[in-house]
Amino acid sequence: DSGYLTTPICKGLSDRHIFGVIAHRRYHPTRGLFPKWKFQYDSEQDRYICPNQQTLTYSTTDRKGYRSYKSSPETCSSCPFLENCTKSKKYQKVITRHVWEDHKEKIRQNRLTVSGKNLYKKRKEKIERSFADSKQLHGLRYCRLRGKRNVSEQVLLTAACQNMKKIATYLAKRS
Repeated sequence: DSGYLTTPICKGLSDRHIFGVIAHRRYHPTRGLFPKWKFQYDSEQDRYICPNQQTLTYSTTDRKGYRSYKSSPETCSSCPFLENCTKSKKYQKVITRHVWEDHKEKIRQNRLTVSGKNLYKKRKEKIERSFADSKQLHGLRYCRLRGKRNVSEQVLLTAACQNMKKIATYLAKRS
C-alpha cells in the first residue's frame, strides 16, 4: 500500500536489512510549478540543482527531521523559469528533504528491479487476500474494543485463527 511509503517505515526496513517493496505514491505538485523531482539532489555537496542549473543550499533542519534547501533570491529574480518554479514574493525556492530520504529512495528503486516486480505481483495473492479474509470472515472491519492493547489482542487472535485455518487446510490436503 502506498500509504506505507514514509521515511520512518523505509528507515526501519533498511535497519532490519529487509528488501522492501512498497507501491508508488502519486505525487501531486502545485499546478504550474516544477515538481520536486525536477530538482536534482547532489549528495556529495548536500545541495539541490534547479532546472536552470542554479544551486539551492542547505539552510536548516526542523524538529521533524526535514532539511530545508533555499535558492538565492538575487539569482531567482532574473531567472527565466521563475513563474514555473515558485510563487514566493521573495523570489526564493525552498525544497525540503527528510534526513532519512535516502532510505525512501532505496525502497522506491527496489520496486523497479526484477525481484521487486515479482514480489509486488505476489502482494494481491498473499497479503491483500489475507486482509480481505480478516475483514469479511473474522470481523476485523471494526474493532469491538477501544485502546491499543485491546485492538492488538483482537488482531492477534484473528491472525491466530487464520493461521489455524491454513494449518488445517494444509493437513487435510496432505492426508
